[in-house]
Amino acid sequence: MRVFVFVAAGVALAGCSSTSMSSMDFFKSKPVEVTLQLESTPPGATATTSVGPSCKTPCSVQVATADSFTVTYALPKYQSETIPVTVSAQSGSPPVLDPNPAVAELKSATAAKKPAKKKPRAAKPAADDAASPFPPPPAQQ
Repeated sequence: MRVFVFVAAGVALAGCSSTSMSSMDFFKSKPVEVTLQLESTPPGATATTSVGPSCKTPCSVQVATADSFTVTYALPKYQSETIPVTVSAQSGSPPVLDPNPAVAELKSATAAKKPAKKKPRAAKPAADDAASPFPPPPAQQ
């Protein structure tokens, strides 16, 4: 009979220890989802957050994080831009994202065209050397 009691107690304790670890997840609070508005100039850029969600601007995404993150904007023929977003959590209220909306002004990837260098003009021969105030160059032999 003693063996039965020890076995039953051992099984009961083993069951408690395996469920106690998963029940600890109960006490962890899930991050609150907050809406982040994403905009770009020009519109139509793909905005990708470092925490996962992405969309084409103008748009909004739901982010669930307690840590700061970044948003990277990409649009063909424009330089990509990354904007940091900070998360401020205050007790009893939802987190605040800064900036919100996150706005990027994308710059054209094509370099500004420089004016073409002008080729020096060839000196036009004088139509009438007598009309020139300068003496003619010496003849080469």
